[in-house]
Amino acid sequence: PVSSTLYGSRFLMGRVGGSVTHQCFYSITSANNHDRKYWCKIASSGVCYTVISTTGYTSDHHVGRVSLKDVPQNGTFAATLTGLKKNDTGTYRCGIGASNRDLYVSLNLTVSEDASPSGPIELIHGELRGSVTVLCPPSDTHGGEKRFWCKLRRTGCALIADTDGYVGRSYEGRILIAPQESSGAFKILINDLKKEDMGLYKCGRGRLSSWDNQQVVALQVTTASTLPRRPKFLSGAVGGSFSFQCHYDPKGNYEKKYLCRWKEARCSLLVDTEGFVHESYKGRIQIASSHQENGTYRVVMEHLREEDEGWYWCGAKNGHTEHTSAVKLLIEKETCSSQDPETSTLVKPTSSSSPAAYSTPTQRSIMGLTHTMGTIAESTSTLLSTAPPSTPVTSPGEIYHESSSGESPLLPVVLPALFLLIFITITILALTKIKLQKEMGK
Repeated sequence: PVSSTLYGSRFLMGRVGGSVTHQCFYSITSANNHDRKYWCKIASSGVCYTVISTTGYTSDHHVGRVSLKDVPQNGTFAATLTGLKKNDTGTYRCGIGASNRDLYVSLNLTVSEDASPSGPIELIHGELRGSVTVLCPPSDTHGGEKRFWCKLRRTGCALIADTDGYVGRSYEGRILIAPQESSGAFKILINDLKKEDMGLYKCGRGRLSSWDNQQVVALQVTTASTLPRRPKFLSGAVGGSFSFQCHYDPKGNYEKKYLCRWKEARCSLLVDTEGFVHESYKGRIQIASSHQENGTYRVVMEHLREEDEGWYWCGAKNGHTEHTSAVKLLIEKETCSSQDPETSTLVKPTSSSSPAAYSTPTQRSIMGLTHTMGTIAESTSTLLSTAPPSTPVTSPGEIYHESSSGESPLLPVVLPALFLLIFITITILALTKIKLQKEMGK
């Protein structure tokens, strides 16, 4: 459904005598806001004849039963056709530009006696780097049926996330499907919004190809964002602690702030401002401070473990609406140790989900993840880069002990041999002298 910065429905169905509305969505820019919007129908010749446009033109065949509404502040315009006839069936375009060959999106309209009218598209707005909440339609079936979120393409709907734990690569760490609520509805939460997230989506249950109990959503992303850039990755050391600042809209009346741990399109609550602390995190995580005036709160986690590495979400909740942001915690893993802490070597893998980042000493050295301090640690780094995977790595303490000792392990063998050699030499010289004296006396 996307053509450059314009997108809209690809298929509509209407009943004879009823009405349909073709909704189109565009990027909110000065050029798009003031340009001509049009709706045209493609004839058998391939020419798209204007039905209505924002210049005031309306086709004679459609006068009195077609209207076009442009809402520039929302980046939307919609053409509504009433009093539907069977011959209204065909291919239409909604577009922007001086001619009907400029920026456009095509639509196939089917009009019949028993057609089920297509529902309206829900419009959701979000800021660049911000977050959005989408409430998906209630389900009157058993809760075990899969829920999903997909993006409409020309040839179908591309799956982004579902309740079976699937998450598309570009949405790793930034989308979740919240559990079903008492109303039967479920929520989709997306953060760290990007320009390419703009488009039409579908959320529902069961099969992607079905249109029963499913909602079509248009996501608009305002690129003129007021949100600050925040770090996406933070690091901490095993046994240490780390803290980070969460942000939310200070004008919003949020009933609860929280931190949860993200995994496979789900987020497990760890701590919130109502006093909840997850059992396995008690004594080492807390919301240390909260400032309503500037919309921030600080989370502190102590006694870090290797298994703490992963994605975390800050969240502020107000009814069905939630403002969320994501951060990934990377844990520094200590691979070598010595009595002198200044000579320790740390390895920082880029992600716990990438075994290649720390599978062998050779890979660690090549990737430049080994931090060295001092000549002793540098010699350790050399060993790391040359030792085969099965070879134990010598610690800096052992290297220091061997290089600084006053006694060589070869001395017990070399000294006796040296003394024996000296004794034999002296004996030979003495015997030679005696022999020369005897010869001179003859």
